[in-house]
Amino acid sequence: MKKIAKLSLVAAVAVAGLTSANAQPLEEAIKNVDVSGSVVYRYNDYRNDVTGAANPTSNNNNYKVGVNLSSKVNEDVKFNSRFIVGQPSANGGAAGADGDNGFATLDSSVNGDQGVDVTLSHAYFGYTGIANTTVNVGKQGLTTPWTVALDSDSNEQTGTGILALSTMGPVTLAGAYFNQTNLDDSGDVNIGDGSEDIATVGAITTLGPVTADAWYLDAQDIFDTYTIGAKGAFDVSGIKLGADARWVSLDLDGTNQPDNTMAKIVLTGDAGLVDAKVAYAMTDDEGGLTALDNDAVTTLLGWNLTINNKADADYWQAVLGFDILSNLNLSANYGNVEWTPAANTTREQEEVYAQLLYKMSKNLTTYVRYGTFTDETSTAGATTEINDDTRGRLQVEYTF
Repeated sequence: MKKIAKLSLVAAVAVAGLTSANAQPLEEAIKNVDVSGSVVYRYNDYRNDVTGAANPTSNNNNYKVGVNLSSKVNEDVKFNSRFIVGQPSANGGAAGADGDNGFATLDSSVNGDQGVDVTLSHAYFGYTGIANTTVNVGKQGLTTPWTVALDSDSNEQTGTGILALSTMGPVTLAGAYFNQTNLDDSGDVNIGDGSEDIATVGAITTLGPVTADAWYLDAQDIFDTYTIGAKGAFDVSGIKLGADARWVSLDLDGTNQPDNTMAKIVLTGDAGLVDAKVAYAMTDDEGGLTALDNDAVTTLLGWNLTINNKADADYWQAVLGFDILSNLNLSANYGNVEWTPAANTTREQEEVYAQLLYKMSKNLTTYVRYGTFTDETSTAGATTEINDDTRGRLQVEYTF
C-alpha cells in the first residue's frame, strides 16, 4: 500500500471531509493513513442468434472503483474503510440493486452516459494487541468460503459484526458473527432480507506445500453448511503443478428440502511458455446450491458457466495457454455443464473462447475475450435452443 498522497480524488475528498469534521490540519490527519485499491473498466458485447430471443443483443459499459483506507489509531488499533464507486445513480441505470457492491452497468444501446454512486462498504476497527491475533469489529467483508469479501470486478458480500483470527503454529483458527448482511442484494443466490444472523467457524493449516481448511456456517433460520478443502503447489523438474480439491454440503432449514452437495477438483500446470488447467465439479442429484456468490471457492465458475444451484450437474473446464511474450498470453478455453432442472429434462450449456491477456506492468492488466456460448434444454426428446451467442469482452484493470 502507498501513502495517501497518491490516492484518488474520491478518497482525498473523503479524508478531507473527515479532517474538517475534526478540525485537524490535513497533514496531521493523513500522516498515518495508507491507501490501496483498484479501477476496472469492462465492455461486454453479446449477440444471440436464436430467433425470437428475449434479448438478442446486449452492449454495456461497466465501471468499478474500490478505494481502501487504513488509518493507524494507536499501536494496537487501525481503522479500515472501503469506498466503492460502482452503484447505479438514483436516477436510473441498468446496474444491480443497492448494496450489491459490484459494477455500475450502463447499457450503451438504450441509454446515454450516466453518473454512478459512491458507497461506503467497509467501516471497521482492527485490533492486534494480542499476539498472533486479529479482531475486526464493524462493517466489513464476509470472509467465508461461501462469500466474496473483496472483488475488484464483481459484487461483494458485507456484514456488520466481529471476525477473529488467531494463529498457533501451523494452524489458524477463525470465528465470526454478523447480525446484519447485504445478502438480500449481493451475491448470485440471495437469501432472506439481510437481517438474519450469520455465524461461522473455521480452521486453516499449512503442512509443507499443502494448505487445508475446514469451515462451518449457520445462517439463522435459512441453512447450515460445512466445507473441507485442500490445495497444494509443487515444483517437478521446473514444472509448476497445482491441485485444489473441495467438498461442500448445504442443508436448507425446513422439511422436505433437497440435499445440496458439490465436489470439485482443479489441476494446473505451468511449464514456462505453456500453461494448462483442467477442472471438474459435480453436484448431488437433489440439489447443488453450495455458494452465495458464484465467485466463491465453494463452487466452480467459468466465463458464462457455473455449477452453483444446479442439481445432478457435471461441469468440465479446460484451458491451454501459450506465452507469446513474457507479458502476453494467448489461451483457448472450453467449458461444458449439464444438469437436470426438472424430471425428464436435461439442460446443457457450453462455451468456447479465446483470451488474449496483456500485463503491461505489475499494476495494469488488460484482456480481450471472444467466443461462443450455447444453451439448450431437452424434454421428452425435444430440444429447444435458448442461446446461440457470439460474445466479446474487453477489460482493463489498474491496481494501486
